[in-house]
Amino acid sequence: MSRLPAEAFRRYDETPDEEFYETPRFVAHIDGRAIATVTQLYREHFPPDGAILDLMSSWVSHLPREARYRRVVGLGLNEAELKQNPRLDEYVVQNLNRNLRLPFGDGEFDGVGCCVSIDYLTRPVEVLREVGRILKVGAPLVVTFSNRCFADKAVAVWLQLDDQGRVRLVEEHLKEAGTFENVCGLDRSPGGMFSDPLYAVIGQSMGP
Repeated sequence: MSRLPAEAFRRYDETPDEEFYETPRFVAHIDGRAIATVTQLYREHFPPDGAILDLMSSWVSHLPREARYRRVVGLGLNEAELKQNPRLDEYVVQNLNRNLRLPFGDGEFDGVGCCVSIDYLTRPVEVLREVGRILKVGAPLVVTFSNRCFADKAVAVWLQLDDQGRVRLVEEHLKEAGTFENVCGLDRSPGGMFSDPLYAVIGQSMGP
């Protein structure tokens, strides 16, 4: 459990997430320069021959096109979006706010990415603890986010913080999970008045 009170993870819209995400959204949630920054982070941290989990995935792949991964799995809420993701070898439809247990074995993945979605988790520490379990020892988790979100579904504490506060919040989530080391927050914003900012928090799994 998080050290924060339960109220911090309440949302304006508490209807089942399956209802909110029932309609596919074939749109980009961050702009092209921010997407390219996410791709570069994945290029830097994910082994090109590894097994990669795209956590809270959608129809857009942020993985570098030139990389040939051994296996890419997506886990998300909208099956139509997951079916359109060209990089996925397989996918799982799962609401992590309802079912925290990831359907994978210990040490199954060489890297996990979670792009512009961490703000929707109502029990992030427990989900991240699961992520640490399914990663190999030393394998990276790369969490990226911007200043855009579905405000009705983002947790209260996220909406109350500025960008740097959100970086510190995600860093604290990884540390509280107890399965990550070398946790580091980064400002990788592309710059320019017309570009979305892009932040990342990266940690290495210590195993289950």
